[in-house]
Amino acid sequence: MIIKPKFRGFICTTAHPEGCAAGVQEQIEFVKKQPTVKGPRKVLVLGGSTGYGLASRVVSAFGAGADTIGVFFEKPASGKRTASAGWYNTAAFEKEAEKAGLYAKSINGDAFSNEVKEKTIELIKKDWGKVDLVVYSLASPKRTHPDTGESFSSVLKPIGQAYENKTVDFHSGEVSDVRIEPADDEEIRQTVAVMGGEDWEMWMKALKEADVLAEGVTTLAYSYIGPDVTRPIYREGTIGRAKDHLEDTAQTLREQLQELGGRAFVSVNKALVTQSSSAIPVVPLYISLLFKVMKEKGLHEGCTEQIHRLFSNFLYSGETATDEKGRIRIDNLEMKPEVQEAVSALWEKVKTDNVYELSDLEGYRNDFFRLFGFGIPEVDYEKDTDTEIGIPSINA
Repeated sequence: MIIKPKFRGFICTTAHPEGCAAGVQEQIEFVKKQPTVKGPRKVLVLGGSTGYGLASRVVSAFGAGADTIGVFFEKPASGKRTASAGWYNTAAFEKEAEKAGLYAKSINGDAFSNEVKEKTIELIKKDWGKVDLVVYSLASPKRTHPDTGESFSSVLKPIGQAYENKTVDFHSGEVSDVRIEPADDEEIRQTVAVMGGEDWEMWMKALKEADVLAEGVTTLAYSYIGPDVTRPIYREGTIGRAKDHLEDTAQTLREQLQELGGRAFVSVNKALVTQSSSAIPVVPLYISLLFKVMKEKGLHEGCTEQIHRLFSNFLYSGETATDEKGRIRIDNLEMKPEVQEAVSALWEKVKTDNVYELSDLEGYRNDFFRLFGFGIPEVDYEKDTDTEIGIPSINA
């Protein structure tokens, strides 16, 4: 079939298998050109099909030569419906890993469930015995608690008072004002239940009790802080409350892993275009301005560049530098004073009639399309394309 991007709000409902494969190949080729990472050997990536999770899997495999297991919830193609982008990404990743002689298997299902945890542990026991890096990169708007059955939904809201500021429709380029009403206590609780650290801790507890964590194991989750302009809707809002919980969980895990000589970190990463970030009012406009400034200063990085730097310069450098809260800060380039000052100056001036001049909205839009395999020059989007692509290690 001929596959074109189709949208529902900020979500693209189609994905292009050849485009996704080309995007994965770009990541792999970048990593192959970098110095080898003297890092992990057996890596479990929870949420390993897109974004930072996929980048973690690519860097582990093609940067460190590690065996990897990816866990995620993605949809295969069905009838006229394409598979999800993460499905096609994983199919491409496993194909390239096999060519390189690397072990790569995947588990598709609800990673919040006990069933998927048990299935993952069985696979580790059967094929590896132990795992030495666990990356927690799950992103979902909803979660069902595996023990109580309670279902939670997250919200993107400020806390305490309404928030008003500029935002942009990245499809049309229209800059407008937005007002977001504050969350109530129940919305805060549910957002923390979805996006906080409870499930990360449950994964690590299950892995430890099953005796599949290696001596010196490292576990890692991803977070974001951001600038003053997004602080009310992000870091001081419901998501930020969840990220606080995630970061507190890292400290709990450090204590629980002491007997194994293990480590637990939260890595604070740079703002990037993701399905999640595109849904947060104000953030797409900030990212568009940030991209312009960082590209002009030669500081811009995508997911893969950041994760390679994280692994090379921090996690496996021999000495992991952290901030006062024990967090790794690979957002250090984004948060440089000269970068933030330049973005703030542009923020004051930007409006609909100058948004393309003052920001990199075109780059934002291109990155968004690329999440789903579109807008890649070498792919022929007018060609009839097979959507029924299988993931080698999954019977779907």
